[in-house]
Amino acid sequence: MNGCFRGRVSAGRRAGFAAALLLAASAAGAGGVPWTWQNPKPIGNFLTGVACIDSLSCTLVGIAGTIMQSDDGGASWRSRASGTGETLEAVSFAPDRAHGIAVGDNGVIVHTTDGGLTWTAQASGVATSLYAVALTDADHGVALGLGGTILRTDDGGATWTLQAGGTDNDLEGIAFADALTATAVGGNGTILRTIDGGTTWTAQTSGSTGWLTGVAFTNADAGTVTGSDGTILHTTDGGATWSPQTSGVDGQIFSIAFANEASATAVGDNGLILSTNDAGATWTKVESGTTNQLTHVALAGFGGAIVGGLGTIFQLVPLSKTWSEVTTRATSEQLDAVAFVGTSTGTAVGTTGAILRTTDGGATWTSQQSGTSENLWGVAFSDADTGTAVGANGTILRTTDGGATWTPQSSGTTSLLWGVAFVDANIGWVSGFAGTILHTTDGGATWTPQTSGTTTDLRGVAFTDANTGTIVGYKGRPNPPDPAILRTTDGGATWVNQSDGVPYQLNAVAFTDADHGVAVGNAGGILVTTNGGTSWTPSTNEVFYGLWGVAFADAAHGIAVGEGGIVSRTNDGGVTWTNEASGTTNQLIGVSLIGEAATAVGGIGTILHSEGATNDAIFANGFDG
Repeated sequence: MNGCFRGRVSAGRRAGFAAALLLAASAAGAGGVPWTWQNPKPIGNFLTGVACIDSLSCTLVGIAGTIMQSDDGGASWRSRASGTGETLEAVSFAPDRAHGIAVGDNGVIVHTTDGGLTWTAQASGVATSLYAVALTDADHGVALGLGGTILRTDDGGATWTLQAGGTDNDLEGIAFADALTATAVGGNGTILRTIDGGTTWTAQTSGSTGWLTGVAFTNADAGTVTGSDGTILHTTDGGATWSPQTSGVDGQIFSIAFANEASATAVGDNGLILSTNDAGATWTKVESGTTNQLTHVALAGFGGAIVGGLGTIFQLVPLSKTWSEVTTRATSEQLDAVAFVGTSTGTAVGTTGAILRTTDGGATWTSQQSGTSENLWGVAFSDADTGTAVGANGTILRTTDGGATWTPQSSGTTSLLWGVAFVDANIGWVSGFAGTILHTTDGGATWTPQTSGTTTDLRGVAFTDANTGTIVGYKGRPNPPDPAILRTTDGGATWVNQSDGVPYQLNAVAFTDADHGVAVGNAGGILVTTNGGTSWTPSTNEVFYGLWGVAFADAAHGIAVGEGGIVSRTNDGGVTWTNEASGTTNQLIGVSLIGEAATAVGGIGTILHSEGATNDAIFANGFDG
């Protein structure tokens, strides 16, 4: 049987894929319209495990409680509610196809009895993270993980019992050869063997000190283990002896699966796919077309699936027996801002000059040529055709044809420009580094500096008419951060700093009229004004992670987004906030809200969309790293 393991990500790699906050869906499972992925598709979460029960039916798991299923051999995938926001590390199904278990961080176990349509929590009895699971039938299974944890169930997971494994090393993978015989692998070359269904375990000599993560057996005697530094070990005597095989690579090989006694696929770092047709005597590198980390492979019948970082999913095409990537991406660049004109037409901008455009509400996003490689941090449109994007090194770009062409404008500065706002096609403002404010009355043909009266970095800008606007920001150093809330009622001829006593590092601001506004920032900072900033009242979403974007549809209804995939919604102008399950821990940086149509953008090309309030969320302690 093929094994199941945790697709562990190093702290550095994980930081590149997802922010630290862990989201957990409300146990009540309240109704609502979920946030859906528009880029990448079908998902952009880091994926850690996959199990296939036949050529067509596969289930994958990942961060933020991700569970998705395919019934067409991996060509298309549908999300399932897991009931948790913890990272799910591995999944396994019993031969009856109905009973399945997924395990994850902080001892989370969820269980299905209907083939994965619905999932319910089970009590593991431990708080340690679980990295692998394997079921031999509907009742019997083993889960293992951090610090040598081994759990065993004889009643379908209703109860889990700790077993003595004789090791403190993390256990990362497990494979059953039959109902009683299994092999577990882990850190420091650990290999354990059981012949009584997991009640007792015996250490085997691997000859390796590496990090072993993948394991698969085709019968009780023949098995293969994979791990760090290109390690592949093979046994023909049930692990009494293990012999190295030549992989031809030196990176991590996370997972291995056999289609039959001779044919296997292994996956790992930097898009690695290895193939053998002689039980590993020789391994051939298969071109994957990606450099994303591939964490797990599953094979069944004539099909199979591979999953990995940045939502990477491959399906095995039966006729050609080749791997084809299913995941589509308009970009993998970080998206920093988004602007919609109506519910259909929107533009998002991001790092290395990325610009994406939709005219169908985000059903499809198309890359546009910006003509720059500078990071773009802000975008504003006055109508469907006319827009401005700003970014690093004083970059200002202008379009009058919906982004078909973008023309650079002279800003007169090399400062980093963060925010941009226009009240019509001609009149606009830009905010930036060290107190920079620029103003135009001719659509950007000329930009004139305005005196801000501060050297604080100015980030978010909002104007409600040609005279009335607010800009917020902060200086990254020193501490305290020298925050700024600048207000003008004369088009920027003069600016007044309203931030006296304000403790927050503010990133974004939104006003619905001259009086009503909300500013958001680091450490969950939320400030509300109903008098044009004469006074600002602190509010909270009770999470205290950084908020990067805010948008309002009207004076009452708004959304703030930020670190760890946080989405907070208000229906009373910012007085109170409800946290929603966004379904990701990717950082969200920009947000647009038109009526009930919300679009949030962020790290690794993330674009999420919602048409209304979603399930409530609670926030777990700790970091996903």
